Amino acid sequence: MAETPTLFEITPSSESWHTRRRVGFDLETTSRDPRVARIVSAALVIFDDAEVSAGAEISAKAGVVEPPAPSGRRVRTREWLVDPGVEIPAETTAIHGISTEYAQTNGQPAAEAVAQITTALAQEFAAGSSVVVMNAPYDFTVLQQEALRHGVEFPEPVGVIDPLVIDKQVDKYRRGKRTLSQMCLHYEVDLDAAHSATPDAWAAVEVACAQAERFPQLQIPAPELHRLQAGWKVGQAADLQEYLRRTRPDAEVSPAWPV
Repeated sequence: MAETPTLFEITPSSESWHTRRRVGFDLETTSRDPRVARIVSAALVIFDDAEVSAGAEISAKAGVVEPPAPSGRRVRTREWLVDPGVEIPAETTAIHGISTEYAQTNGQPAAEAVAQITTALAQEFAAGSSVVVMNAPYDFTVLQQEALRHGVEFPEPVGVIDPLVIDKQVDKYRRGKRTLSQMCLHYEVDLDAAHSATPDAWAAVEVACAQAERFPQLQIPAPELHRLQAGWKVGQAADLQEYLRRTRPDAEVSPAWPV
């Protein structure tokens, strides 16, 4: 395999985000429009190498040998099924498989779930975790609007890693779609049950880590990479807007990231 060319002048760091606590976040919703979408399900998938090391040390002191997880990492998940308080359109049920009736019968009230999700994310941001979100502006805008709707404080996202923004920067001219499914194929990541919150959040972390392995310039602390992505998004939005204005002179593409 040919060596990857240097795409930007960044020196990899021993404090790289991809070797520390990483938390995948994903939402399934009622609409493609994040300004009106309601949350139907949510997931946090937590990868923490330190927990594996600590667990191994405790087991060794106790004289117990525990086999490592297949990935060599401890992975924990937290999931929410939410009654959005509105009808779930058939077209979105067809994507994520959650019907209005199922959500009403089995889901948490939206206000309760939104409060729990925002609190969980705020704790991860405060702890310095890297929060991996595929197409972060969508999920965070949905959550921000839900927080406003239910009178819940929305935490300021920090340390966010967005595989979509990164992919557009490190492999700008690659043809084809950049959906999570397609990026999993490109980066050789398994994705089962796509369009479900937990598998999607898990796969987003795996894709982001694969990007960091393939492009060592990404191996830097999360706050630094967060700042870089915000700048990259501005350029990407400008390029897309210029392209769209060839046929739609009034096209506007927001440069906001991660929300």
